[in-house]
Amino acid sequence: MLNNPGARRVVGVVVNPIARGLLRIGISPDVVTVVGTVGVCAAALGFFPRGEFLVGVLVMVLFIFSDLLDGTMARLSGRSGPWGNFLDSTLDRVADGCLFASLLIWFVSIGDTWTSAAAVTCLVGGAVISYAKARAESVGATADVGIAERAERLIIVVVAAFLAGVGVPYVLPAAMQVLAVLTVVTVIQRFVVVRQQLHKPVGPAS
Repeated sequence: MLNNPGARRVVGVVVNPIARGLLRIGISPDVVTVVGTVGVCAAALGFFPRGEFLVGVLVMVLFIFSDLLDGTMARLSGRSGPWGNFLDSTLDRVADGCLFASLLIWFVSIGDTWTSAAAVTCLVGGAVISYAKARAESVGATADVGIAERAERLIIVVVAAFLAGVGVPYVLPAAMQVLAVLTVVTVIQRFVVVRQQLHKPVGPAS
C-alpha cells in the first residue's frame, strides 16, 4: 500500500523489529497474510452490517497492518517470490470483497437504494480493476493506471467509515457514491490503455 520510499522507511522503523521478532519465534509471512485477511474480513462482516463503524475500523486497522508486515517478513527471511505475491494479491481481493459486501448489507438494511447501488458498483468494479490488470499482463500488455487503485479505494472507504463511527454519518454515503464513480473511471482507463497497446493499426501490404 505504501509506494513512497520515504514513507516506507518511516514505517519500517516500527515494522522491522516486529517482523524480526515474529520470524524468530517461527511464524511465517504466509501465516501473517492469512491471519490479516481473516481479521479484516471478520471485522468488516462482524461490525459494518450492524452500523458499528468505529469499532469495525479500529479492529480492521490492526489487521491491515499485516499487509506491511508480511512483505517485510518475506524480505528479511529471503522468502520473497511469486508464491508470496500471488497469495497476498489474491487474499487482498477477498478482503476487499468482504469490506464492500458488508457496507452493501448495511445500506440495504437501512433502505438507502442509491448508496446500495454505489456499493455494488464498488464491489464489482474492484474485482474488474484487478482482473483487467492480470488479464492485460497475460496478453502482453500492462494496466498500471487508474485514478482509484486499491490503496486509494481502501483509504477512502476506511476513513469515511471512521467518520461515520464518530458521528458524521453523511460522509460514508457520499464517499461511497464518489468512489463508485472513480471505480468506473478506473475501469475505463484500463480498458483504454490496454486497447491502445494491443489494437495496433495494420500497415498497407507491401
